[in-house]
Amino acid sequence: QLQASGGGLVQPGGSLRLSCVGSGGSLDYYAIGWFRQVPGKEHEEISCISYTGYGAPGSTYYTDSVKGRFTISKDNAKNTVYLQMDSLKPEDTAVYSCAADVGCATDWSLYRHRGQGTLVTVSS
Repeated sequence: QLQASGGGLVQPGGSLRLSCVGSGGSLDYYAIGWFRQVPGKEHEEISCISYTGYGAPGSTYYTDSVKGRFTISKDNAKNTVYLQMDSLKPEDTAVYSCAADVGCATDWSLYRHRGQGTLVTVSS
């Protein structure tokens, strides 16, 4: 199971760090994707970190709209994947969710394990 947390209200230009905690299995052996969704639209993959089992470094992916502002990382000891979000903009407002599978994919429905989301609101 996956659970995203860390959302909240932040002013434009501010920062938030989201956490995706895994239970029932190690996230080492999964690729973890972060998605966001606004009402009336499909889930958009914004970042992914690939498999990091057996010391593999893991590769990362970012959609163009968040490159240079968001950073994905994994803490294997805490079985947690983080999404550090800096320089937030009003258009980043969405429900953010995480998902896990053997590899990264841009389609939310392809992930076998999908968690509940956390709301991020960027507003002054």
